Amino acid sequence: MTTAAAHPTRTARPRRPWTPAQIVLTLLGTAVSAVFLAPLAWALFTSLKSETEAVEVPTHWLPHDWTGQAWTALFETGNITNWFVNSLVVSVCVTTIVLLVAALAGYGFARTEFRGKGLLMGVVMAGLMVSPAVLGVPLFTTVQQMGMVDTYWGMILPQCAPAAMVYILYKFFQGIPRELEEAAFIDGAGRWRVFFTIIVPLSRPSLAAVGIFTFISSWNNFLWPYMVTNNPDLMTMPNGIATVMNSYGIQWAQLMAGGLMAGLPLIVVFVFFQRQIVAGVAHTGLAGQ
Repeated sequence: MTTAAAHPTRTARPRRPWTPAQIVLTLLGTAVSAVFLAPLAWALFTSLKSETEAVEVPTHWLPHDWTGQAWTALFETGNITNWFVNSLVVSVCVTTIVLLVAALAGYGFARTEFRGKGLLMGVVMAGLMVSPAVLGVPLFTTVQQMGMVDTYWGMILPQCAPAAMVYILYKFFQGIPRELEEAAFIDGAGRWRVFFTIIVPLSRPSLAAVGIFTFISSWNNFLWPYMVTNNPDLMTMPNGIATVMNSYGIQWAQLMAGGLMAGLPLIVVFVFFQRQIVAGVAHTGLAGQ
């Protein structure tokens, strides 16, 4: 038997022409993508200009003389390695604590009955209506009295009580069938075992979304680390980049290079975890609320 007979050729299906709706949606998606990518492109091109060329008027997109002077100066004059490590430590610790606290609190509200549950849930809901900026002064006073100014814990702990994340997981846990837990209770499993062996595995999409959103929020947080930290060695990336200036004003090329450095981890997180983000939002129980 010949090779052609053993492997019959497959007829290629003719490609269907695009419909007007597909063309419109493609053009719309391209336009939206261009709007979002334009600032990144501008920052990249500006970071590859000299400081003199970066402030020229009229401005131009592409540099006339390509140079990495801004990137070199950023690493030489700025303590960007420490800023990056500080941001990573703070964001990872905040994310870990928030996941633990929000999961336990959400599960407790969704599955247990206790005196004062409605009042406590109302307090959590009230937290959704209070701006973090309003709490800045009382939080700083508390941290100062506890002696945690200019410490990692002073930056971490005040970010670890997000009412929104508790509510998201609370709504998700409400959608898990109670029959799964009841069957485990009949088999002799306790509340903690049910939580860690049944509830947590079923909640991975929502937990992933909460963790990613918390990491991004903590990484981008500028106000609180700025308030509670005076030590240059404890600055996070947003605070460190804000210091990229001298007596002549802001160094725009260095500022753009620092902004790209600060945004790179978030881009990597989104690229590698975009499925978890979409799945988490779809499974939070907020659809149709």
